[in-house]
Amino acid sequence: MMKESALGLKGLVLIELTVHRDARGFFRERFHAEHFDELGLPTQFVQENHSRSLPGILRGLHYQHTPAQGKLISVIRGKIWDVAVDLRADSPTFGKHSALELSDENGRLLWIPPGFAHGFCVLGDEPADVIYSVDAFYDAHGEGGIAWNDPDLAIDWPLRDPILSKKDRWLSSFADYRVQPLSWEPAAVS
Repeated sequence: MMKESALGLKGLVLIELTVHRDARGFFRERFHAEHFDELGLPTQFVQENHSRSLPGILRGLHYQHTPAQGKLISVIRGKIWDVAVDLRADSPTFGKHSALELSDENGRLLWIPPGFAHGFCVLGDEPADVIYSVDAFYDAHGEGGIAWNDPDLAIDWPLRDPILSKKDRWLSSFADYRVQPLSWEPAAVS
């Protein structure tokens, strides 16, 4: 069973899964095409990525505009603080963000549609394994990013001095993005 919750930014959807626990552990159904279709979510994904991040790591804020890429985010080990920023210039929530905890324990999934930047940091003292199911293939020429600590976005990250990749240390400002925002047309899935 899946329960959908809107998060105040159009298209951004939190999916809470039913967890069946017993003495052996747990079982949860992470994807069911009919249920996703009923919720108005994608039912076809073209690529699945798995990242492991150590404590203190922050990744993002990343986006892919060519082709525009939506992401279904889940955590299969550990916990993260997950952030999605609305980059759609025609949206009433342009420049606003949503942030929440995703973990292997809470079993939440987050659908981030095209037109959002995404980032996360690891919470706690254990590594986090994150799965990204995407609706368009990755293309390095179509990716971009915005600095995690951009003052215009005012994201309240739970880390003050995160470990960043070299690429993430040099991402653009939201002010630079605002000057020439992108058009966000979802990719056609065949």
